[in-house]
Amino acid sequence: MIVLHRLNGAEITINAELIEALEGRGNETVVCLATGNKYVVTETPERVAELAVAYRKKVNAESKAINPARGFVRESP
Repeated sequence: MIVLHRLNGAEITINAELIEALEGRGNETVVCLATGNKYVVTETPERVAELAVAYRKKVNAESKAINPARGFVRESP
């Protein structure tokens, strides 16, 4: 989740995984989500993208690597 700001200054938390497109319009950005919802925020498209990438880096850094062979027992012929 990333925190952005509406035009009136109110904070809005958006699921970065759902961002589908960013439309820059002067001093505002329209964030289009995969759900069809759209939000107008004060951050630039570049800033929103930076926040989304930082969020993904954090999520990936916190996850543990999965060993697909763990728990696999081969039967002897």
